Amino acid sequence: VLVKATFNPIIRAYIIFYVAMILLSTIVGIPLMIIWLFGLGKWYSRHYFDKLECELTHHTLRFKKGILLQIEKTIPLENIQDMTFIEGPLLRYFNLCILKIETAGQAQHYGNEMKLVGINDAPGFRAAVLAQRQKLAEKKTSVDPTVVLTEIKESLLRIENLLRQRT
Repeated sequence: VLVKATFNPIIRAYIIFYVAMILLSTIVGIPLMIIWLFGLGKWYSRHYFDKLECELTHHTLRFKKGILLQIEKTIPLENIQDMTFIEGPLLRYFNLCILKIETAGQAQHYGNEMKLVGINDAPGFRAAVLAQRQKLAEKKTSVDPTVVLTEIKESLLRIENLLRQRT
């Protein structure tokens, strides 16, 4: 693990407020909002925060979240196309941002591959991910083509020898 991201504890209050606003917007949700604000929301946000993990390794970005339904996503760094910051009025109020990671080959209807809410020093984490992705790209392009061709030639010769032995 190269970098292990930490999350801002204020994300707990953000989750409580965000879900309360969603519940408030529906008639059915208003009674549920009372339950949410006086117990369930505090329990959920605390446990959700405790389960958040995000790690940058040499080749991947791994994110884990969830209480009842645990989700773990691992994205190869070479698939990362873009990393975007999102700051809306509610996020700014809580001094948080969302780091949205878009990948190559993602289906349009599935949306973004990963959204990380409330990472401490999000610009620094983003810079670390992009720097590691760049190192991988440079390492791949620095391979000598003659070495690769020699390995292919040797593999073909081994295959020919195996085929001769069988006949």
